[in-house]
Amino acid sequence: MNQKYKTLQTYALLVIDMTCILISYLIATWMRYNTRKDWGDKTLHYMVCVVFLLFCAIYSFLADWNRKFIIRGYAVELFSVIRQVAVSVGASLVVVYFLQWTNILSRFVIINFLWMDVLIDYIARILFKAFLRRHMMNDNNVIRVVVISEKEYMEKIVKKLQQSSGFMGYKVVRAYCADYNPENAEPWYIGPVHIHYGIHDLTSRLLTDPFDEVFIYTPNISQNKMESIILGFEEMGVTTHYCLELPSVRKASTVVGEFMDYSVLTYTMNKKSYKKLFIKRAIDIVGGFIGLMLTGVLTIFLGPAIKLESPGPVFFSQIRVGKNGRRFKIYKFRSMYIDAEERKKELEARNEMNGLMFKMENDPRVTKVGAFIRKTSLDEFPQFLNVLKGEMSLVGTRPPTEEEFEKYNEHYRRRLSMTPGLTGLWQISGRSDITDFDEVVRLDLKYIDNWSLTEDFKILVKTVGVVLFGRGAR
Repeated sequence: MNQKYKTLQTYALLVIDMTCILISYLIATWMRYNTRKDWGDKTLHYMVCVVFLLFCAIYSFLADWNRKFIIRGYAVELFSVIRQVAVSVGASLVVVYFLQWTNILSRFVIINFLWMDVLIDYIARILFKAFLRRHMMNDNNVIRVVVISEKEYMEKIVKKLQQSSGFMGYKVVRAYCADYNPENAEPWYIGPVHIHYGIHDLTSRLLTDPFDEVFIYTPNISQNKMESIILGFEEMGVTTHYCLELPSVRKASTVVGEFMDYSVLTYTMNKKSYKKLFIKRAIDIVGGFIGLMLTGVLTIFLGPAIKLESPGPVFFSQIRVGKNGRRFKIYKFRSMYIDAEERKKELEARNEMNGLMFKMENDPRVTKVGAFIRKTSLDEFPQFLNVLKGEMSLVGTRPPTEEEFEKYNEHYRRRLSMTPGLTGLWQISGRSDITDFDEVVRLDLKYIDNWSLTEDFKILVKTVGVVLFGRGAR
Protein backbone atom coordinates (compact mmCIF):
# COMPACT_ATOMS: atom_id res chain seq x y z
CA MET A 1 0.00 0.00 0.00
CA ASN A 2 1.16 3.53 -0.74
CA GLN A 3 2.65 5.30 2.30
CA LYS A 4 -0.08 7.95 2.24
CA TYR A 5 -2.79 5.34 2.73
CA LYS A 6 -0.73 3.45 5.31
CA THR A 7 -0.68 6.58 7.44
CA LEU A 8 -4.42 7.15 6.95
CA GLN A 9 -5.17 3.50 7.77
CA THR A 10 -3.01 3.46 10.91
CA TYR A 11 -4.54 6.49 12.57
CA ALA A 12 -8.09 5.89 11.37
CA LEU A 13 -8.10 2.34 12.78
CA LEU A 14 -6.69 3.54 16.08
CA VAL A 15 -9.51 6.09 16.33
CA ILE A 16 -12.08 3.43 15.36
CA ASP A 17 -10.77 0.90 17.92
CA MET A 18 -10.68 3.42 20.76
CA THR A 19 -14.11 4.82 19.89
CA CYS A 20 -15.59 1.31 19.89
CA ILE A 21 -14.03 0.60 23.32
CA LEU A 22 -15.52 3.80 24.72
CA ILE A 23 -18.98 3.17 23.26
CA SER A 24 -19.05 -0.48 24.37
CA TYR A 25 -17.90 0.34 27.89
CA LEU A 26 -20.47 3.12 28.30
CA ILE A 27 -23.32 0.92 27.01
CA ALA A 28 -22.28 -1.98 29.26
CA THR A 29 -22.08 0.41 32.20
CA TRP A 30 -25.53 1.85 31.45
CA MET A 31 -27.02 -1.66 31.20
CA ARG A 32 -25.62 -2.56 34.64
CA TYR A 33 -26.13 0.64 36.62
CA ASN A 34 -29.12 2.32 34.93
CA THR A 35 -31.66 1.09 37.51
CA ARG A 36 -29.32 0.32 40.41
CA LYS A 37 -27.07 2.80 42.18
CA ASP A 38 -24.41 0.45 43.60
CA TRP A 39 -21.60 2.01 41.59
CA GLY A 40 -18.96 2.07 44.22
CA ASP A 41 -16.23 4.49 43.10
CA LYS A 42 -17.33 5.99 39.75
CA THR A 43 -13.92 7.56 39.09
CA LEU A 44 -12.10 4.23 39.37
CA HIS A 45 -14.81 2.57 37.27
CA TYR A 46 -14.11 4.93 34.37
CA MET A 47 -10.34 4.77 34.97
CA VAL A 48 -10.61 1.09 34.00
CA CYS A 49 -11.88 2.25 30.60
CA VAL A 50 -8.88 4.58 30.33
CA VAL A 51 -6.59 1.58 30.93
CA PHE A 52 -8.41 -0.32 28.16
CA LEU A 53 -7.84 2.61 25.78
CA LEU A 54 -4.17 2.82 26.73
CA PHE A 55 -3.48 -0.86 26.04
CA CYS A 56 -5.44 -0.66 22.79
CA ALA A 57 -3.07 2.09 21.58
CA ILE A 58 0.02 0.19 22.78
CA TYR A 59 -1.06 -3.02 21.07
CA SER A 60 -1.91 -1.23 17.81
CA PHE A 61 1.53 0.36 17.46
CA LEU A 62 3.81 -2.27 18.98
CA ALA A 63 2.19 -5.34 17.42
CA ASP A 64 1.64 -3.67 14.00
CA TRP A 65 -1.36 -5.99 13.70
CA ASN A 66 -3.10 -3.90 11.03
CA ARG A 67 -0.36 -4.30 8.44
CA LYS A 68 -2.50 -6.51 6.17
CA PHE A 69 -5.83 -4.91 7.04
CA ILE A 70 -6.82 -3.94 3.51
CA ILE A 71 -6.42 -7.48 2.10
CA ARG A 72 -7.79 -9.47 5.04
CA GLY A 73 -11.03 -11.42 4.45
CA TYR A 74 -14.10 -11.30 6.70
CA ALA A 75 -13.19 -14.37 8.78
CA VAL A 76 -9.56 -13.30 9.26
CA GLU A 77 -10.72 -9.82 10.23
CA LEU A 78 -13.07 -11.22 12.87
CA PHE A 79 -10.29 -13.38 14.31
CA SER A 80 -7.96 -10.35 14.32
CA VAL A 81 -10.49 -8.25 16.22
CA ILE A 82 -11.09 -11.02 18.78
CA ARG A 83 -7.34 -11.39 19.30
CA GLN A 84 -6.83 -7.64 19.69
CA VAL A 85 -9.66 -7.30 22.21
CA ALA A 86 -8.52 -10.39 24.15
CA VAL A 87 -4.88 -9.25 24.39
CA SER A 88 -5.70 -5.61 25.21
CA VAL A 89 -8.38 -6.43 27.79
CA GLY A 90 -6.33 -9.27 29.29
CA ALA A 91 -3.31 -7.01 29.81
CA SER A 92 -5.55 -4.25 31.15
CA LEU A 93 -7.16 -6.57 33.75
CA VAL A 94 -3.72 -7.63 34.98
CA VAL A 95 -2.86 -3.94 35.59
CA VAL A 96 -6.26 -3.36 37.23
CA TYR A 97 -5.63 -6.32 39.54
CA PHE A 98 -2.25 -4.98 40.69
CA LEU A 99 -3.78 -1.51 41.18
CA GLN A 100 -6.36 -3.19 43.42
CA TRP A 101 -9.32 -1.81 41.45
CA THR A 102 -10.98 -5.20 40.99
CA ASN A 103 -13.37 -4.56 43.87
CA ILE A 104 -15.19 -1.92 41.83
CA LEU A 105 -15.43 -4.08 38.67
CA SER A 106 -18.70 -5.71 37.67
CA ARG A 107 -18.45 -9.05 35.85
CA PHE A 108 -21.70 -8.11 34.09
CA VAL A 109 -20.04 -4.95 32.70
CA ILE A 110 -16.87 -6.76 31.59
CA ILE A 111 -18.70 -9.66 29.89
CA ASN A 112 -21.09 -7.37 28.00
CA PHE A 113 -18.23 -5.01 27.15
CA LEU A 114 -16.23 -7.86 25.58
CA TRP A 115 -18.87 -9.15 23.15
CA MET A 116 -20.12 -5.65 22.30
CA ASP A 117 -16.61 -4.35 21.61
CA VAL A 118 -15.86 -7.30 19.31
CA LEU A 119 -19.14 -6.88 17.44
CA ILE A 120 -19.06 -3.07 17.12
CA ASP A 121 -15.35 -2.96 16.24
CA TYR A 122 -15.76 -5.71 13.64
CA ILE A 123 -18.68 -3.92 11.93
CA ALA A 124 -16.85 -0.57 12.04
CA ARG A 125 -13.72 -2.11 10.51
CA ILE A 126 -15.63 -3.79 7.68
CA LEU A 127 -17.36 -0.50 6.85
CA PHE A 128 -14.06 1.41 7.01
CA LYS A 129 -12.36 -1.18 4.79
CA ALA A 130 -15.08 -0.77 2.15
CA PHE A 131 -14.78 3.02 2.39
CA LEU A 132 -10.97 2.96 2.18
CA ARG A 133 -10.99 0.74 -0.91
CA ARG A 134 -13.50 3.01 -2.68
CA HIS A 135 -11.52 6.07 -1.61
CA MET A 136 -8.25 4.61 -2.90
CA MET A 137 -9.77 3.73 -6.27
CA ASN A 138 -11.56 7.05 -6.73
CA ASP A 139 -10.19 8.76 -9.85
CA ASN A 140 -9.12 11.80 -7.82
CA ASN A 141 -7.27 9.74 -5.19
CA VAL A 142 -5.74 6.81 -7.06
CA ILE A 143 -1.94 6.92 -7.51
CA ARG A 144 -1.41 7.12 -11.27
CA VAL A 145 1.69 5.16 -12.28
CA VAL A 146 3.78 5.20 -15.44
CA VAL A 147 5.62 1.88 -16.00
CA ILE A 148 8.96 1.71 -17.83
CA SER A 149 10.25 -1.81 -18.41
CA GLU A 150 11.64 -4.27 -20.93
CA LYS A 151 9.44 -6.28 -23.29
CA GLU A 152 9.85 -9.62 -21.52
CA TYR A 153 8.79 -8.23 -18.13
CA MET A 154 6.12 -5.73 -19.20
CA GLU A 155 3.07 -7.99 -19.12
CA LYS A 156 3.91 -9.44 -15.70
CA ILE A 157 4.41 -6.01 -14.12
CA VAL A 158 1.34 -4.36 -15.63
CA LYS A 159 -0.93 -7.28 -14.72
CA LYS A 160 0.43 -7.39 -11.17
CA LEU A 161 -0.34 -3.69 -10.72
CA GLN A 162 -3.80 -4.12 -12.22
CA GLN A 163 -4.65 -7.11 -10.01
CA SER A 164 -3.49 -5.36 -6.84
CA SER A 165 -5.02 -1.96 -7.63
CA GLY A 166 -7.99 -2.56 -5.30
CA PHE A 167 -5.83 -2.74 -2.19
CA MET A 168 -2.68 -0.87 -3.20
CA GLY A 169 -4.20 2.34 -4.54
CA TYR A 170 -2.23 2.23 -7.82
CA LYS A 171 -3.45 2.54 -11.41
CA VAL A 172 -1.27 2.08 -14.50
CA VAL A 173 -1.96 4.96 -16.88
CA ARG A 174 1.01 4.62 -19.27
CA ALA A 175 3.62 1.97 -20.05
CA TYR A 176 6.79 2.30 -22.12
CA CYS A 177 8.90 -0.53 -23.53
CA ALA A 178 12.52 0.55 -23.02
CA ASP A 179 14.25 -2.07 -25.19
CA TYR A 180 11.85 -2.48 -28.10
CA ASN A 181 11.03 0.12 -30.74
CA PRO A 182 10.13 -1.57 -34.05
CA GLU A 183 8.93 0.35 -37.09
CA ASN A 184 5.26 -0.04 -38.11
CA ALA A 185 4.55 -2.24 -35.07
CA GLU A 186 1.00 -3.24 -34.24
CA PRO A 187 -0.56 -1.42 -31.26
CA TRP A 188 0.10 -3.35 -28.04
CA TYR A 189 -2.39 -3.36 -25.18
CA ILE A 190 -2.37 -5.17 -21.84
CA GLY A 191 -5.97 -4.83 -20.73
CA PRO A 192 -6.83 -1.12 -21.08
CA VAL A 193 -3.16 -0.05 -20.89
CA HIS A 194 -1.53 1.03 -24.16
CA ILE A 195 2.11 -0.12 -24.27
CA HIS A 196 4.24 2.46 -26.10
CA TYR A 197 7.53 1.65 -27.79
CA GLY A 198 10.80 3.41 -26.97
CA ILE A 199 11.81 5.88 -24.26
CA HIS A 200 13.46 8.56 -26.37
CA ASP A 201 12.63 12.07 -25.11
CA LEU A 202 10.24 10.41 -22.64
CA THR A 203 9.77 13.20 -20.10
CA SER A 204 8.85 15.65 -22.85
CA ARG A 205 6.25 13.19 -24.17
CA LEU A 206 4.71 12.91 -20.71
CA LEU A 207 4.70 16.59 -19.77
CA THR A 208 0.96 17.17 -20.16
CA ASP A 209 -0.20 13.73 -18.96
CA PRO A 210 -1.69 13.40 -15.46
CA PHE A 211 0.43 10.94 -13.44
CA ASP A 212 1.92 10.77 -9.94
CA GLU A 213 4.71 8.20 -9.87
CA VAL A 214 7.01 6.22 -12.16
CA PHE A 215 8.11 2.59 -11.76
CA ILE A 216 11.24 1.54 -13.67
CA TYR A 217 12.19 -2.14 -14.05
CA THR A 218 15.01 -2.49 -16.59
CA PRO A 219 17.47 -5.13 -15.24
CA ASN A 220 19.23 -5.56 -18.61
CA ILE A 221 19.76 -1.84 -19.23
CA SER A 222 22.57 -0.08 -17.39
CA GLN A 223 21.71 2.48 -14.74
CA ASN A 224 23.76 5.09 -16.58
CA LYS A 225 21.43 4.87 -19.60
CA MET A 226 18.40 5.48 -17.36
CA GLU A 227 19.98 8.36 -15.44
CA SER A 228 18.78 11.15 -17.76
CA ILE A 229 15.19 9.88 -17.55
CA ILE A 230 15.31 9.72 -13.75
CA LEU A 231 16.76 13.24 -13.62
CA GLY A 232 14.02 14.44 -15.97
CA PHE A 233 11.30 13.10 -13.66
CA GLU A 234 13.12 14.62 -10.69
CA GLU A 235 13.00 18.02 -12.41
CA MET A 236 9.25 17.53 -12.88
CA GLY A 237 8.83 16.75 -9.17
CA VAL A 238 7.55 13.22 -9.88
CA THR A 239 8.38 10.35 -7.49
CA THR A 240 10.36 7.64 -9.30
CA HIS A 241 10.88 4.05 -8.13
CA TYR A 242 13.92 2.36 -9.69
CA CYS A 243 13.89 -1.42 -9.19
CA LEU A 244 17.10 -3.00 -7.96
CA GLU A 245 18.28 -6.48 -8.88
CA LEU A 246 19.22 -7.70 -5.40
CA PRO A 247 20.32 -11.23 -4.42
CA SER A 248 17.49 -13.55 -3.33
CA VAL A 249 16.80 -13.31 0.40
CA ARG A 250 14.67 -15.32 2.79
CA LYS A 251 14.29 -13.83 6.26
CA ALA A 252 16.49 -10.80 5.73
CA SER A 253 14.71 -7.68 4.49
CA THR A 254 15.99 -4.78 2.44
CA VAL A 255 16.10 -1.31 3.95
CA VAL A 256 16.14 0.41 0.60
CA GLY A 257 12.39 0.48 0.00
CA GLU A 258 9.55 -1.39 -1.62
CA PHE A 259 7.12 -0.83 -4.47
CA MET A 260 4.66 -3.73 -4.58
CA ASP A 261 7.10 -6.55 -3.68
CA TYR A 262 10.00 -5.11 -5.70
CA SER A 263 13.07 -3.68 -3.94
CA VAL A 264 13.51 -0.15 -5.24
CA LEU A 265 15.47 3.03 -4.91
CA THR A 266 12.91 5.84 -4.72
CA TYR A 267 13.80 9.29 -6.00
CA THR A 268 11.39 11.93 -4.78
CA MET A 269 11.29 15.67 -4.27
CA ASN A 270 8.25 15.17 -2.03
CA LYS A 271 9.54 14.87 1.53
CA LYS A 272 6.27 15.93 3.16
CA SER A 273 4.90 14.24 6.26
CA TYR A 274 1.62 12.51 5.43
CA LYS A 275 0.42 13.21 8.98
CA LYS A 276 0.83 16.93 8.38
CA LEU A 277 -0.76 16.64 4.95
CA PHE A 278 -3.82 15.02 6.55
CA ILE A 279 -3.98 17.94 9.00
CA LYS A 280 -3.72 20.33 6.04
CA ARG A 281 -6.63 18.52 4.36
CA ALA A 282 -8.72 18.68 7.55
CA ILE A 283 -8.13 22.44 7.72
CA ASP A 284 -9.11 22.71 4.04
CA ILE A 285 -12.42 20.91 4.72
CA VAL A 286 -13.29 23.23 7.61
CA GLY A 287 -12.21 26.28 5.60
CA GLY A 288 -14.12 25.04 2.56
CA PHE A 289 -17.38 24.76 4.52
CA ILE A 290 -16.98 28.24 6.02
CA GLY A 291 -15.97 29.72 2.67
CA LEU A 292 -18.99 28.20 0.90
CA MET A 293 -21.34 29.72 3.48
CA LEU A 294 -19.74 33.12 2.88
CA THR A 295 -20.01 32.54 -0.88
CA GLY A 296 -23.75 31.95 -0.49
CA VAL A 297 -24.14 35.29 1.28
CA LEU A 298 -22.00 37.10 -1.32
CA THR A 299 -24.03 35.58 -4.16
CA ILE A 300 -27.16 37.29 -2.86
CA PHE A 301 -25.51 40.69 -3.40
CA LEU A 302 -23.05 40.08 -6.23
CA GLY A 303 -25.32 37.91 -8.39
CA PRO A 304 -27.80 40.66 -9.33
CA ALA A 305 -24.98 43.21 -9.83
CA ILE A 306 -23.11 40.90 -12.22
CA LYS A 307 -26.29 40.10 -14.19
CA LEU A 308 -27.44 43.72 -14.41
CA GLU A 309 -24.17 45.01 -15.87
CA SER A 310 -23.70 42.34 -18.53
CA PRO A 311 -25.68 39.32 -19.77
CA GLY A 312 -24.38 35.89 -18.90
CA PRO A 313 -24.02 33.58 -15.91
CA VAL A 314 -23.13 34.75 -12.41
CA PHE A 315 -20.40 32.13 -12.11
CA PHE A 316 -17.48 31.53 -14.45
CA SER A 317 -15.95 28.07 -14.85
CA GLN A 318 -12.80 26.99 -16.65
CA ILE A 319 -10.73 23.82 -16.95
CA ARG A 320 -7.51 24.15 -14.97
CA VAL A 321 -4.63 21.77 -14.33
CA GLY A 322 -4.16 20.55 -10.76
CA LYS A 323 -1.84 18.23 -8.87
CA ASN A 324 0.40 16.16 -11.16
CA GLY A 325 -1.58 17.14 -14.27
CA ARG A 326 -5.13 16.30 -13.14
CA ARG A 327 -7.77 18.43 -14.88
CA PHE A 328 -10.59 20.03 -12.91
CA LYS A 329 -13.16 22.77 -13.35
CA ILE A 330 -12.41 25.94 -11.36
CA TYR A 331 -15.20 28.31 -10.29
CA LYS A 332 -15.22 32.09 -9.88
CA PHE A 333 -17.69 34.96 -9.86
CA ARG A 334 -17.77 36.20 -13.44
CA SER A 335 -15.71 39.38 -13.75
CA MET A 336 -15.52 39.67 -17.56
CA TYR A 337 -17.88 39.95 -20.50
CA ILE A 338 -18.97 36.59 -21.90
CA ASP A 339 -16.82 36.99 -25.07
CA ALA A 340 -13.61 37.45 -23.04
CA GLU A 341 -11.86 34.32 -24.31
CA GLU A 342 -12.49 35.23 -27.96
CA ARG A 343 -11.18 38.77 -27.42
CA LYS A 344 -8.04 37.56 -25.66
CA LYS A 345 -6.31 36.81 -28.97
CA GLU A 346 -6.71 40.46 -29.99
CA LEU A 347 -4.98 41.59 -26.80
CA GLU A 348 -2.01 39.19 -26.80
CA ALA A 349 0.34 41.92 -28.01
CA ARG A 350 -0.48 44.00 -24.90
CA ASN A 351 0.41 41.22 -22.47
CA GLU A 352 2.45 42.68 -19.60
CA MET A 353 3.68 39.30 -18.37
CA ASN A 354 6.95 37.77 -19.52
CA GLY A 355 6.30 34.08 -20.04
CA LEU A 356 3.27 31.83 -20.10
CA MET A 357 0.72 33.89 -18.16
CA PHE A 358 -1.50 36.70 -19.48
CA LYS A 359 -1.82 39.89 -17.41
CA MET A 360 -2.98 43.29 -18.56
CA GLU A 361 -3.74 46.49 -16.67
CA ASN A 362 -7.10 48.07 -17.54
CA ASP A 363 -8.19 44.95 -19.40
CA PRO A 364 -11.20 46.06 -21.56
CA ARG A 365 -12.81 42.63 -21.11
CA VAL A 366 -13.32 43.28 -17.38
CA THR A 367 -16.68 44.73 -16.31
CA LYS A 368 -17.01 47.50 -13.69
CA VAL A 369 -18.37 45.02 -11.15
CA GLY A 370 -15.60 42.65 -12.21
CA ALA A 371 -12.93 45.26 -11.53
CA PHE A 372 -14.29 45.72 -8.01
CA ILE A 373 -14.51 42.02 -7.14
CA ARG A 374 -11.05 41.42 -8.57
CA LYS A 375 -9.58 44.28 -6.57
CA THR A 376 -11.13 42.86 -3.40
CA SER A 377 -10.54 39.21 -4.44
CA LEU A 378 -14.27 38.49 -3.99
CA ASP A 379 -14.27 36.74 -7.38
CA GLU A 380 -12.21 33.90 -5.84
CA PHE A 381 -14.81 32.86 -3.22
CA PRO A 382 -16.57 30.18 -5.34
CA GLN A 383 -13.24 28.30 -5.38
CA PHE A 384 -14.04 27.18 -1.83
CA LEU A 385 -16.11 24.51 -3.60
CA ASN A 386 -12.91 23.29 -5.28
CA VAL A 387 -11.21 23.29 -1.86
CA LEU A 388 -14.00 21.21 -0.33
CA LYS A 389 -13.83 18.72 -3.22
CA GLY A 390 -10.07 18.33 -2.74
CA GLU A 391 -9.16 19.75 -6.14
CA MET A 392 -7.58 22.79 -4.48
CA SER A 393 -6.24 23.73 -1.06
CA LEU A 394 -6.49 26.96 0.94
CA VAL A 395 -2.75 27.47 0.35
CA GLY A 396 -0.80 26.16 -2.62
CA THR A 397 0.40 27.14 -6.09
CA ARG A 398 -1.59 28.79 -8.87
CA PRO A 399 -3.35 26.24 -11.16
CA PRO A 400 -2.50 26.94 -14.82
CA THR A 401 -4.90 26.86 -17.73
CA GLU A 402 -4.62 24.01 -20.23
CA GLU A 403 -3.24 26.46 -22.80
CA GLU A 404 -0.42 27.47 -20.43
CA PHE A 405 0.23 23.88 -19.36
CA GLU A 406 0.81 22.71 -22.94
CA LYS A 407 3.81 25.07 -23.10
CA TYR A 408 5.44 23.82 -19.88
CA ASN A 409 8.88 22.22 -19.61
CA GLU A 410 10.05 19.79 -16.92
CA HIS A 411 11.07 22.62 -14.57
CA TYR A 412 7.69 24.36 -14.79
CA ARG A 413 5.83 21.05 -14.33
CA ARG A 414 7.20 20.71 -10.77
CA ARG A 415 4.83 23.52 -9.75
CA LEU A 416 2.10 20.86 -9.97
CA SER A 417 3.69 18.44 -7.49
CA MET A 418 1.45 19.95 -4.78
CA THR A 419 -2.27 20.64 -4.76
CA PRO A 420 -2.97 24.17 -6.12
CA GLY A 421 -4.33 26.74 -3.71
CA LEU A 422 -6.59 29.76 -3.30
CA THR A 423 -3.59 31.73 -2.14
CA GLY A 424 0.14 31.16 -2.00
CA LEU A 425 3.58 32.70 -1.75
CA TRP A 426 3.21 34.32 -5.17
CA GLN A 427 -0.07 36.01 -4.24
CA ILE A 428 1.28 37.59 -1.05
CA SER A 429 4.51 38.65 -2.77
CA GLY A 430 2.89 41.09 -5.18
CA ARG A 431 0.33 39.14 -7.21
CA SER A 432 -0.10 41.11 -10.44
CA ASP A 433 2.86 43.36 -9.61
CA ILE A 434 5.08 40.42 -10.60
CA THR A 435 5.51 40.51 -14.37
CA ASP A 436 7.86 37.57 -14.96
CA PHE A 437 6.49 34.03 -15.05
CA ASP A 438 9.87 32.62 -14.01
CA GLU A 439 9.55 34.63 -10.80
CA VAL A 440 6.13 33.05 -10.21
CA VAL A 441 7.70 29.61 -10.70
CA ARG A 442 10.56 30.49 -8.34
CA LEU A 443 8.14 31.51 -5.59
CA ASP A 444 5.94 28.45 -6.10
CA LEU A 445 8.91 26.07 -5.93
CA LYS A 446 10.21 27.88 -2.86
CA TYR A 447 6.84 27.23 -1.22
CA ILE A 448 6.87 23.54 -2.25
CA ASP A 449 10.45 22.92 -1.09
CA ASN A 450 9.92 24.62 2.30
CA TRP A 451 6.31 23.63 2.95
CA SER A 452 5.08 23.40 6.55
CA LEU A 453 1.81 23.96 8.39
CA THR A 454 3.39 27.01 10.02
CA GLU A 455 4.21 28.45 6.61
CA ASP A 456 0.62 27.87 5.47
CA PHE A 457 -0.68 29.73 8.52
CA LYS A 458 1.68 32.68 7.86
CA ILE A 459 0.54 32.85 4.21
CA LEU A 460 -3.15 32.80 5.23
CA VAL A 461 -2.59 35.64 7.71
CA LYS A 462 -0.64 37.70 5.15
CA THR A 463 -3.31 37.02 2.53
CA VAL A 464 -5.90 38.77 4.72
CA GLY A 465 -3.70 41.88 4.74
CA VAL A 466 -3.09 41.69 0.99
CA VAL A 467 -6.83 41.39 0.29
CA LEU A 468 -7.81 44.20 2.67
CA PHE A 469 -5.35 46.64 1.10
CA GLY A 470 -5.70 45.27 -2.45
CA ARG A 471 -1.94 45.19 -2.94
CA GLY A 472 -0.97 43.89 -6.37
CA ALA A 473 -4.55 43.04 -7.43
CA ARG A 474 -5.88 43.76 -10.93
